[in-house]
Amino acid sequence: MIGSLIRALVVTLFSLAAAAGSASAFEKVAFPSRDSVGLVGWLARPAGAGPFPVVIGLHGCAGLYTRSGAVGARESDWSVRLTAAGYAVLLVDSFGSRGIKALCNERERSLTPAGRARDAFAAIDWLDKQSFATKQRIALIGWSNGGSTALRVAGAPEAKRLRHVIAFYPGCRVILKRGWQAQTDTAIFQGLADDWTPAAPCEELARSGGARFVGFPGAYHDFDHPSLPLRERKAAYSQRPDGMVTIGTDPKARTDAIDAVMAILKRP
Repeated sequence: MIGSLIRALVVTLFSLAAAAGSASAFEKVAFPSRDSVGLVGWLARPAGAGPFPVVIGLHGCAGLYTRSGAVGARESDWSVRLTAAGYAVLLVDSFGSRGIKALCNERERSLTPAGRARDAFAAIDWLDKQSFATKQRIALIGWSNGGSTALRVAGAPEAKRLRHVIAFYPGCRVILKRGWQAQTDTAIFQGLADDWTPAAPCEELARSGGARFVGFPGAYHDFDHPSLPLRERKAAYSQRPDGMVTIGTDPKARTDAIDAVMAILKRP
């Protein structure tokens, strides 16, 4: 237990140090969606003119921001890490651009992963026009609701515009029923103890749809968050009779997932 806490503290300190010294600050950008909404994004780039490989990030059902209005810790932490490794990062704000704060407790949602997939393709359209972006090396990472969106993207013919798609703890039950097939290199990262978006449907989806499934024993939803204490919360689509779900950082799963993501992104 003490060892796990020490590892979590080291990871947090590393992230703070990296944020102070390695990554540029976020730049607010705007680009057209594929519907009637103008999208907001937050761009972070390594030093220099580029061109850089790019990772598009898709937030979860809680939205992109903290209560104070800052970009969330998970997305910030990944952005720091990726820019330090030489990648530009574009975080797409699907919710704020539409006046949505969060959808975690909503069963009837005004914006679905299918709708958000259009935002991801709009981000690719925008990046295609930017001199800092290496067009042949654009990847997509989504978390939770954003992970479900990433799978929708990966199953579309246009997914061939992406080098890699990585979905963290997506919901897979609905898409599994639709005969999904990955159209580009796709990986699903899932905590095997997840009681919000269970692992079994995603493992089956990966097996039948040509993706890779990476399971993390004992890990729950949000396991890659840099500093989220394990806790329960109320949420729509819980797999438990009491309507609660478990979320929180798992230091070992987080470290292993970071290593695995970096290895995927480096592949040709």
